[in-house]
This record gives sequence, structure tokens and C-alpha cells, in this order.
Amino acid sequence: MATSRDFRRIAMSLEGTREAPHFDKTAFKVARIYASLAADGLTANVKFAPEEQAFKSMMAPQAFAPVPNAWGRQGWTTILLEAIDVSELRDALETAWRHATKKKTAKKKKCTN
Repeated sequence: MATSRDFRRIAMSLEGTREAPHFDKTAFKVARIYASLAADGLTANVKFAPEEQAFKSMMAPQAFAPVPNAWGRQGWTTILLEAIDVSELRDALETAWRHATKKKTAKKKKCTN
């Protein structure tokens, strides 16, 4: 079972990650937000590609679910922390972080051309 402490520790171990308040949550970002932790520490949201979200939600519906709005259609996925182990949490955070770092790299390239 993963905890909010595990979430924060893993997220902050990913290169370039900063922690900041975001409405009633805590956001974790590099160039953009890739994850957030609910104030109660029970759930977190991560940004997957839509096909990754569909796969995770199909394979572990007790743990992963699309955010129920337009954000969910963009790949934002809610994780019930107590329903996954730490290695699954690390995989989810690393996946979301990689997407955010790709966007950062793409922005840098666009600005230098």
C-alpha cells in the first residue's frame, strides 16, 4: 500500500521537480504540473497519455480512474493510493514526469529555432 509520504518522496526524487500549492492540492511540476496530491493524502492525480490512462484503468480499476471531467479526457487520472504498491506508484509518477519533461524539451527547441 502506497502513502502520501511515498508519493511526495518519489515525486521529489525526480529531476527538476518542484512542489507548490495548487488550489486545495499540492502540485508537483517540472515545466508543467504532472501530478497533484489531494489535501487528505488519500488520492493523487497524474497526467498520462490517454492510452496509458485507459490501460491502467482497465487493468486496475480499483486503483486508477479518469478524472471525471474534461481533464480526465486529456489523460488526468486519479490514483487511490492505498490500492497500489510503491513500485506501481513509482511507475505512474515516472511516466507522468517523462511526459512533462518532454514538453519542457520541446518548448526549449521551439524557442531556439
